[in-house]
Amino acid sequence: MSATASAPESTKQRAKFQPLEVSEVRRLTDNAVEVSFAVPEELRADYDYVPGQYVALRATIDGQEVRRSYSICDIPQSGIIRVAIKRDLGGVFSTWANDELQPGTVIEVMNPQGAFTSRVHVTSLNDAQALLKEELADVGGAPHLVAIAAGSGITPIMSIAQALLSGSPTATFELVYANKGGSDVMFAEELGDLKDKYPTRFAVHHVLSREQRVNPLFSGRIDDEKLKILLDKVILTEDTREWFLCGPFEMVQLVRDELAARGVDNENIRFELFSTGKPSDGPQQGNTGRPVIVDPSGKNITISFQLDGLSGSIESPASANETVLNAALRARPDVPFACAGGVCGTCRAKVVEGEFTMDENYALEPDEVARGYVLTCQTRPTGESITVDYDA
Repeated sequence: MSATASAPESTKQRAKFQPLEVSEVRRLTDNAVEVSFAVPEELRADYDYVPGQYVALRATIDGQEVRRSYSICDIPQSGIIRVAIKRDLGGVFSTWANDELQPGTVIEVMNPQGAFTSRVHVTSLNDAQALLKEELADVGGAPHLVAIAAGSGITPIMSIAQALLSGSPTATFELVYANKGGSDVMFAEELGDLKDKYPTRFAVHHVLSREQRVNPLFSGRIDDEKLKILLDKVILTEDTREWFLCGPFEMVQLVRDELAARGVDNENIRFELFSTGKPSDGPQQGNTGRPVIVDPSGKNITISFQLDGLSGSIESPASANETVLNAALRARPDVPFACAGGVCGTCRAKVVEGEFTMDENYALEPDEVARGYVLTCQTRPTGESITVDYDA
């Protein structure tokens, strides 16, 4: 997952897992479920979140630890976290969740993370609507937001749209939602309810790639030509305060490029990715990191890190071209990470000393990179040593 702007400092929390019990599993489509977790009173402050954020889930499946990140899909409310999990072809976690997950199961859930959030947003779990109204009063006007999502990319959009529309009597929200067919539309009933509740302030345009619709504009994939027509003829783009893009890399990049060509300020475009579409060589062995053997007679690099106020260090053979995250996991299995693909930002740390390269970055803002922050799953030392601080 990724976003174009950092979350406010108040929403950034040290990434840590806690065991939470599944309170409900609700079928959304044949291949998607909504999973609710009960948050006990003593942990509710840790699971405060802003609409658009995500949680990482950790479970042992067939003897192997598996981690996946899923966006929170509901308006903030005390004592509960809801995520939607769509089955991916060959996906270990998503298949298990859709086929076997039941109420009463206890799963490790990371506290909410992520920056796919609106500048017009709530900042507290328990006073969501009141605080949103205060912020709207401060910024003035009637904000219009537009989202373009595909498949399970609707998940964070549901949280953002519901919070905005319920918290402001003047805000408007427009959604373009792409799916293969009508049976694949997640939250179909909830989207209908939003339209009924806010008929003049919420609009949704369904685009189905494998079904013929009356208007051919809403049939087929969203390509460059279709996108231009949507932006010219369908979506109210002129006064859009923020854009939210969530889905596969190709779609998100297509929309970003088109909005940039139309002069939309990058600061007003938020995006989140399913993945980069590229294979990851990040941790594949649960939470222990890819196996690496140090050659005592060869050239080794010292990788040092600070986590929870404690220092750690490990030798990494230069020939292994190992990432900082992978090395750190070999020393401490509680080093935070989720996707290991450069899109979620969970493994963020600040480089204190040393030279490095960062392969991919779909989660950090330019100002964060300028201040020395990196995604450790994508960062490889190029000198004799590197030191990073996960607590920074």
